[in-house]
Amino acid sequence: MSKHRGSTELEGVETPLDLSHLRRESRTALELAVVALAPSELVDRLAISAGLLEALAELPTDSAPVMALVPNLATRTRDALDDWRKWHQEHLDKRIPRG
Repeated sequence: MSKHRGSTELEGVETPLDLSHLRRESRTALELAVVALAPSELVDRLAISAGLLEALAELPTDSAPVMALVPNLATRTRDALDDWRKWHQEHLDKRIPRG
């Protein structure tokens, strides 16, 4: 479970602030994954999440597309972010010497 998940997740409700954090975190993870040459499947999952979150951010929170897509998208985004963190830790943290 990610440390970034709030109490709203337990209720199945994503607030605009939750979505803003997910959008920002997924964009950053995508950029880092591209630069790190992460596996294409992981990059694709991050790109899909970041792109959909960007598109949905332009719509009213009570619109049909937002209400239909957000619950599954939030879960998929958190899963992709967790996988990115694991991949990063396994492949990159070992290469970076610690002082």
